[in-house]
Amino acid sequence: MTLSKKLWLTFLVFVIVTVGSAFGLAYILYEKLYVDSVKEELVSTAKKLAYDYEGGELDQTFIDQVNWFSEKSHFEAFAVRNPRELAACIPYEADYDTLIGPEEREQLLQNKIIEETGYSERFDRQIISIIVPLLEDRKLNGIIYLYVPLERIDELASSLVIYWTAGAVVIMSFLLAAGMKWTRHLTKPLKDMQSAAVRLSKGDYSARVSERSNDELGMLSKTFNEMANAIETEDELRKTFLATVSHELRTPLSYIKGYSEAAMNGMEGKEKQIAIIHRESKRMERLVNDLLELIRLDSGKMKVDKMPLPFAEIVYRTVETFRPAAKNKMIHFDLNIDEDVIVNGDEGRLEQVMTNILDNAIRYSNKGGMIQITMIQEKETMKLLICDNGVGIQEEELPRITERFYRVNKARTRNDGGSGLGLSIVKQIIELHDGELRIESMEGEGTTVIILLPVLT
Repeated sequence: MTLSKKLWLTFLVFVIVTVGSAFGLAYILYEKLYVDSVKEELVSTAKKLAYDYEGGELDQTFIDQVNWFSEKSHFEAFAVRNPRELAACIPYEADYDTLIGPEEREQLLQNKIIEETGYSERFDRQIISIIVPLLEDRKLNGIIYLYVPLERIDELASSLVIYWTAGAVVIMSFLLAAGMKWTRHLTKPLKDMQSAAVRLSKGDYSARVSERSNDELGMLSKTFNEMANAIETEDELRKTFLATVSHELRTPLSYIKGYSEAAMNGMEGKEKQIAIIHRESKRMERLVNDLLELIRLDSGKMKVDKMPLPFAEIVYRTVETFRPAAKNKMIHFDLNIDEDVIVNGDEGRLEQVMTNILDNAIRYSNKGGMIQITMIQEKETMKLLICDNGVGIQEEELPRITERFYRVNKARTRNDGGSGLGLSIVKQIIELHDGELRIESMEGEGTTVIILLPVLT
């Protein structure tokens, strides 16, 4: 069942319940306001008539007085000496034992009024009756009987039926028209989203829906558009990623293919050809490893086994690994390390972070340069700064430096051997440790990489 049909069904049930409740309320008011007031008036009248009884045998004068009242009143009233005569006087079929049984007789002897309600075929309506005892020394000398046919509720409202019916038709027509319009208004954004979702599923990532309101449907439309934007962006990134990977692999493959063919054909410079093939194969290996690492990070499958670590040991160990490469470029390390800093992290992953950053620092530093490494603790945070005085990065390129495959065009080329994925991996590893990566740089003056990690206290 569609949402539109569900709304219509809900609306129909609402109308039925409302109309039914209106009729129910009408009958309650009929019972409480009309019937109860008639009963009270009957009881009050019966007591006043009984007040004129002076005791003794019920004489004809009193009976005539009650009959005279009956002719002047809208109630029917009469007095009888013997209660058994009552069955012959009432306007509906009933015998004496039904009207006044042992229990009712006991009530009369206790000077209690009996109220009776019954249906009269003669009048085709309900009859309310009152029986008032006429007592003297607990002797029942007679009774006064009053009754009145109740008006039906349709008779009470007969003058309003035409207006009520006309008003009901107008209101129902208005409600139906308003309900139809409101249903279309409510379901249109959902139908638009359904249509847009179908377009998205077929590859049309430009599908969007209009945001007409600030209610839940408007928020849903906004969320849908945000999702569509994210899917479109992700699709563009995927296409760019695949194109870039293909391009990155095509270049070393071309070198390997070309120089391997040259070597096989016996061309001169075989050692140089083998060296180039080796260099490009290492580049491909590094690229593939970085891609696998990035895929594990993106899929959440990279395990981070955290434990308390003295971060100074990771820094010292990584620096020693890179000393030969730094010596080849006559680069000097300047260390200022707080050895008491303890972090909760994965030793292998954090060493990978240091390896990537120092590799970049050495690669893009000039000969005879210096790399300063400073590590301090600020409150509950470890702050690690790795500063080089190399070629630096243009200010407008800094926001994109951690994007996948992004390279600074002028200073950093494929000939440097980088995959363009290192800083992206570093950023994600640091975020897995609840930390933050910052990069500050000025072209021609050098680059500072800042790592912030929570410490154990």
